[in-house]
Amino acid sequence: MKSENFETIAIRTQTERSLHKEHSAPIYLTSSYKFDDAEEMRALFANEKEGNVYSRYSNPNTSEFIEKMCLLEGAEDGFATATGMAAIFTTFGAFLKSGDHIVSSRSVFGSTHQLLTNVFSNWGVTFDYADLDKPQEWEDLIKPNTKMIFVETPSNPGIDIIDLEFLGDLAKKHSTLLVVDNCFATPYLQQPIQFGAHISIHSATKYIDGQGRVLGGIILGSKTLIAEVVGFARHSGPALSPFSAWVLSKSLETLAIRMDRHCENALKVAEYLEKHPKIKLVKYPFLPSHPQYAIAKKQMKQGGGIVTIVVDGGIEAARKFMDGLKMFSISANLADTRSIATHPATSTHSKLTEEQRNEVGIEQGSIRLSIGLEHINDILADIEQALA
Repeated sequence: MKSENFETIAIRTQTERSLHKEHSAPIYLTSSYKFDDAEEMRALFANEKEGNVYSRYSNPNTSEFIEKMCLLEGAEDGFATATGMAAIFTTFGAFLKSGDHIVSSRSVFGSTHQLLTNVFSNWGVTFDYADLDKPQEWEDLIKPNTKMIFVETPSNPGIDIIDLEFLGDLAKKHSTLLVVDNCFATPYLQQPIQFGAHISIHSATKYIDGQGRVLGGIILGSKTLIAEVVGFARHSGPALSPFSAWVLSKSLETLAIRMDRHCENALKVAEYLEKHPKIKLVKYPFLPSHPQYAIAKKQMKQGGGIVTIVVDGGIEAARKFMDGLKMFSISANLADTRSIATHPATSTHSKLTEEQRNEVGIEQGSIRLSIGLEHINDILADIEQALA
């Protein structure tokens, strides 16, 4: 039975069953595959026939994971990588060459910033940062050699939002690739390809897994574009392991119900903290006070599970709050079933200068709260006692 409903697709899309008629797909822990004869080997390597030739190229588990994500995201094809950063690096590596230029959102993950400033800059690729809240700035920064527009929305950790429809039109006007890091939203809350994005990227380590178990990433787009990604990735080798692919595919079965709870809890936390006298600022997409609230409501189903706050009193107050938490984990990860507190200025974004952090709203008192699936009363109680 075919279905267009997210939950059913995520649960019922499955690789073909073997002769054992298993209900749940097995893990295909094999590095290579057997060919019936020499002609089949030739045809597979010549891409004249579909099939598995080597698990760095494809594997039944990664294929199932990719197929599900394509259906959920509205993409034609995809390639799964070992980590989220491998997905970003592979996308840059597949499409950028010396002399190309990128326009990127200023608010990007710390490691993405490192790729732009310290890796691809050495390979002759230049970039300019644009602010999410200044749409005109994006077009002003586009040059004749601009090959790619790259954006995180919602951004990490500032939870800034940009109008994807605007960027889609801009990319079309200037014949540039629009690449969106959709990690914080997941395909359940947002599908960038519907708004004109050419590539949607996920760190599957985050909400796709959602339980802090495995690393993974995925690149999604048209068959033509993913063919270029595959051409680069097959030889550079960032492939996702079959075991991790199996875990991530199973995790997708509960993504919708998990995201509903993450979003429900996060909104209640944001509303509570917005009224707290010790909190200087609260950023959450579905708070009416968010600068891009209207855009978030237009392109997102719900607001996500991340709340970013600024504690009044700077780094000392931030440390005191984090050290006072009893249930929350202090970790650099996010999107777990467990609630997590992170101090970006001294962890995920510590390699940025103070000036660069200030430009994207990361203050010494900034704390990223990844709101988990615990009972909301316990989450609020832990926050309340830590602030007290």
